[in-house]
Formats: sequence, C-alpha cells, structure tokens
Amino acid sequence: MQPIVLINAVGLTPRLLQHAPRLKAIAEAGWVANMPEVLPAVTCTAQATLLTGELPSKHGIVANGWLFRDTNEVRFWQQSNRLIQAEPLYVTAKNRAKERGLPFECAKLFWWFNQGAAVDISVTPKPHYAVNGNKAFGITGNSQELCDGFERKLGPFPFPAFWGPMAGVKSTQWIAALAQMVFPVYYATGDLTLVYLPHLDYEPQRFGPKGCDMARCVRELDDACAPLLDAAKRFGAQVWVVSEYGHCDVTRPVYLNRVLREAKFLEVRQGPFGEQLDLYASRAFAVCDHQLAHVYVRDAEDVPRVRDLLGPVRGVAKVLVGEERATIGLDHERSGEIVLLSEPDAWFAYPFWLDDRVAPDYARAVAIHAKPGFDPCELFFDPKLMFPKLHAARRLIQKKLGFRMTMDVVSLDATIVRGSHGLAATDPIDRPILIGHGPNPGPSVPMTEVKEMLLTALGLGR
Repeated sequence: MQPIVLINAVGLTPRLLQHAPRLKAIAEAGWVANMPEVLPAVTCTAQATLLTGELPSKHGIVANGWLFRDTNEVRFWQQSNRLIQAEPLYVTAKNRAKERGLPFECAKLFWWFNQGAAVDISVTPKPHYAVNGNKAFGITGNSQELCDGFERKLGPFPFPAFWGPMAGVKSTQWIAALAQMVFPVYYATGDLTLVYLPHLDYEPQRFGPKGCDMARCVRELDDACAPLLDAAKRFGAQVWVVSEYGHCDVTRPVYLNRVLREAKFLEVRQGPFGEQLDLYASRAFAVCDHQLAHVYVRDAEDVPRVRDLLGPVRGVAKVLVGEERATIGLDHERSGEIVLLSEPDAWFAYPFWLDDRVAPDYARAVAIHAKPGFDPCELFFDPKLMFPKLHAARRLIQKKLGFRMTMDVVSLDATIVRGSHGLAATDPIDRPILIGHGPNPGPSVPMTEVKEMLLTALGLGR
C-alpha cells in the first residue's frame, strides 16, 4: 500500500487555500472538497468524527469537555483514547490489514485522544506535575525513550507557543519537523502518519478572521509544512489534508452561568482562592465551549424552567432539549439535558462569578484543566498589565525560587475575544477542507465519510 501522511491543518478552509501554495499544489494534484461541520465544530469532536466515521451520538465526544457524571466533575482536554466509544481509523486499518495478511503501522503525532491509542508511535504534549504544585513542560507517548530522543534532536517542545498568550507558529514548526523525521526513519512501513498542525487556531481566535492578517498566517502554516511535504515526496507517500472548522468574527460573549446564578440555579462555594463552582449544590450549570454549551440540569422537573430562562437570553440562537438534540447528533448521555447554540456573532463564556474581585484564582491563569469551560482569554496577555512579559518573568523567578505563585497574566474581560467557532459555516468555502487523491468525490464530503475514504486509499477498503 502507498503510505499516507494525513495533515490536520486546523482552521484551513477552501477560501484560505489560495494563500498556501504548497498545499494548493497538493490539491491540484488530487482534489479538494469542503466538509460540512459536525456540531460542535470544535477540536475534540471533529477529530473523533474524522477518526471514527461516526457522529458524537455514537463516538461520545460531545465537546472539548463535558460533565463526567460518575464523579460530577467538568473535565476539558482529556487525552485518553478510551473516551472514544467507536472504533478509530488506526484500529480498523490494523484489523483489516491483519485479515489480509498485510503489515500496517501508524504514527499519531499531536492528534487528540493520543494516550493509549493503538498506534505504533504516539507523541502528545503532557506536562509533568509535582506534588508541590509545580509544573514542567514535556511530551509523552507510547515510548518515553523515543519522545526523549525527539526532544534531544529537535530541542524541547515549545509549549508556550502551543497554547497561551505566546501561542504561535513555533509549535507548528516543531510538530512538522517531528513528523518529517518520524515517518521515513522510525518505523518500517509508515503506512499512516497523523499530524496535527495548530497554527491557524490562534490569531483568528484572538482577533477574528477580519481582524488579523489571514493571508500571512496561512503562508506561515504552508512554510512550516515544507520539510514535511519534501520528506513525504522522498518517501513516496500521498499527502491528504483535513481541518476541523473555520473561524468566524464575534462581537459579544454570553454569560450563561451568570444568568443561572442570578436565577438561583447555580451555587458557588466561598474560599481562600476565590469563588468555586459548586456542582453538587447547583441545580443547573452550563459547560461552555466556544459557540455551543451543554447545560446540565440536576432535576428533570427543572428542565422546562431552565429552557425558558436561557432561551430568551440575547446571543442564544437555538435551544435543544432531550430528543431534540438528535437533530445535531448530540443525543448522548454525556451531553447536557439542554444544548444551546449561539448567534453567529456571539460565543458562550464560562464565568459564573458576579464580581471580579472574588474570581477563582485559575481565572487569571492559563489553566485549561482547572476551568469548567473553554477560555479563549488565555490567548491574550491581560491588557491591563503595563509590561506583561516582565510580569510573567517575575512570576517565573518566584517559581524557581520555590515560592508559590499564580501566573496571573490572563484578562477577565471576555470582550477582547474577537473570533470563535463551533457552528456550521454559512458559506461552503468557509467549511473545513478535505484534500485527497483518487476518485473525485465531488465538491462536498461529509466528515463521517473520511475514515472509509482513507481506508480505501490505503488499499484497506471494504
């Protein structure tokens, strides 16, 4: 079988392809299509759909985070492959290859749900956490020795460029360099190499597509791909490209949890580190993820009241309750009893406190695992800080000296966010992109069909 390198270029759309000459050439040698979004159009849900060929109602990844009902905890950005409840591409491929007496090898590089994935090489970001609260950046995979070797050759993975106020092209350049080194050297057949390149997820979220130089950002992504594309050519591999969503401009955050709190559905616990969301005492709360929110309602008799409370909120476009969630593929036990979609120019912000003076300590930090919702404010230094990098450096010095500190560089003002995603695009050229080879499938391909298309291209079709 001819090897395939599958690049996940987050945020790339047919409209933007013109600014990426190398990736455009790949499309011209094969074909390009758009993919109607699954909802929510967010990273974890989209990746799970691409890998399994199923909707969230089957694979269970209903957002980037959700309420884990068995422990009553909201968790975002979990990495366990076991959370995917449908069979992923690499498992199906390995099983079909085995049935036909063929070898099959796969590398999964920075795609989500990486830990425990049934692949030959996995590499994913994973900090080290100390008992005293300290954190050290690092990567992990199914071979820590191999991951350590990658960092010796490429230098440490640039974690601050992967997420946070300094997120930018360096993380994408590092991952692309890793990929071009991995597939021709570290495993024999290199049948399928999955590569996640996040560069287009930063500036469009900070400033919106109209507020940033999208052409420059796309060229930077294209330039970062150069060594990987050259290596694929030398190795005789096809290159396929997918993305997860396109971005849109937004003008307003919507604070669902503050509405619920003022109506006495949401409760907090007072403490020395600011107010904390009390999930056991709360009758309803919203897990906000870009332009979709899962609203969890403890008692069934409260569902109509919560629906009627949130439906009229300015910025809420659609309210789906119970079986209505099936219309967007979110009829799953992990989903909220109520699912909300925002207006196209709005997004759902997670804050539940009513006074910034009692905001939880994690609110001012890059703390993706502590927050009960997605927080794009983490992409900015707080504009109120006169010298933000100097402030951050001072906090790092305190940390190295052994003092407990909070890296309090994130703004509490959600109005600074000008871009988002999560809904279906109104124009097909702003949908996720699919670039492939072989028979031309036409101008549009459902995201659920990509898995079988890749299996066919690998010679492992049904």
